[in-house]
Amino acid sequence: MLNGTNFSVVEAGSFGGLLSVTEGPAAGKFFLKDSLGLTGMEVSLNQMPEGGAVPFLHTHRENEELYLFIGGSGQFQVDGQIFEVKEGSAIRVGPDGERTLRNNGTGDLYFIVIQVKADSLRQWVMTDGVILDKPVNWSK
Repeated sequence: MLNGTNFSVVEAGSFGGLLSVTEGPAAGKFFLKDSLGLTGMEVSLNQMPEGGAVPFLHTHRENEELYLFIGGSGQFQVDGQIFEVKEGSAIRVGPDGERTLRNNGTGDLYFIVIQVKADSLRQWVMTDGVILDKPVNWSK
């Protein structure tokens, strides 16, 4: 872990090793909120083995979720609709969406989940970003 005034760094290891990070219902999940000190979102790195599934539907009280699939394939279900997912798929689910997912592909399914309070985005890169008049120096 490396911390500075305006940053935190944690090494989660490879996505292929996430199944050994946690046990029980959270097996294969590495939550970044506490380890990085996140204050506006929750992010998890996920590995789901072949044949694995979330065995329940769930919703959220306030948070929407963004699922970014980065490897493998499977299926995602929201409000009874089933979508095929694979590397490059991205799914946003509002708080009331009844969701679950499964890995019905071959090999592990890898994905990142970002949770944030719904309707809280007031600015983004084009309105929040500030380009500084300073040179970039990579020599350190």
